[in-house]
Amino acid sequence: MKKERLILGTRGSDLARTQTRMVEAVLKAVHPNLVCETKIISTVGDERQDLKLTEFAKEQIVDKGIFTKELEVALAAGEVDVAVHSLKDVPTQLEAAFNLEAVLPREDTRDVLLTTSPCGALKALSDKATLATSSVRRHAQLQWLRADLQVEEIRGNVPTRLRKLIRNPSLDGILLALAGLLRLGYLRVGETEFEFEGQMIYVCPLGPPEFLPACGQGAIALETRSNDGDTHATLAPINDADTFTRVEAERLILDRLQAGCHTPVGVNSVIDGEILTIHLRVFDEDELTAPPKEAHVSGARCRAVALVDQLMDSLK
Repeated sequence: MKKERLILGTRGSDLARTQTRMVEAVLKAVHPNLVCETKIISTVGDERQDLKLTEFAKEQIVDKGIFTKELEVALAAGEVDVAVHSLKDVPTQLEAAFNLEAVLPREDTRDVLLTTSPCGALKALSDKATLATSSVRRHAQLQWLRADLQVEEIRGNVPTRLRKLIRNPSLDGILLALAGLLRLGYLRVGETEFEFEGQMIYVCPLGPPEFLPACGQGAIALETRSNDGDTHATLAPINDADTFTRVEAERLILDRLQAGCHTPVGVNSVIDGEILTIHLRVFDEDELTAPPKEAHVSGARCRAVALVDQLMDSLK
């Protein structure tokens, strides 16, 4: 049976709420009589802004799922029926009680460099320019492409990071996911600048093959209880098959690498008809400036697991 009412659990950021509204709109389009409610849940990753993302395990707060654990607690307790996540935040391995049920059509997966003056490209930045990001993957790729760059940690939601950019003259730029800017309405597809609190911000896309996105970047994931068949039936019609194939392959790569959400791994997957193509780049977690290992594979999408095995065998 399909559900008549669903409680959607989400983090409280503007982006998380926007993504949850997107989920509700897609659900209501398929199930016009479905009643959706939203429950806001704060995660340890939201509350501990004083810590770098890499420091949570060191502080023995949590070793994975810093943006998802509390949502799973609410799922297990029956307080919510669906946890809405940015997929790149979801741990590679889920507990048996939970299931990655569905994903919406994927947004643009690229990262972007944001600056307060036009720069045009990463290579156009001044020598020893200072950039900020919370991602070790972005950090590693930046210094692989431009060893002179100074890279700092930045935390906070999208508007908080934009304010840090325009209010801190020592910052030459920050890196964010393009998907979030598009979903929040700061940008429309193809635009290269926008105004934020009276300041023009310039946008330089950083995309494949030079700059690879994170596993799952640009995808919205819906997590459920594994034994909740009614919710499974309700969500099944909104699952995007192409996106699901791509992100499952990407997550399998992280599993094979025994990597987590914050390991310096870039992966780009593309589906063209029945062909799945994957490009993988892996950095040394202990020496980010060391040359990365890379691998490419292409083949039938129905053989995604075999393709991942082939990719891992060719990684060098």
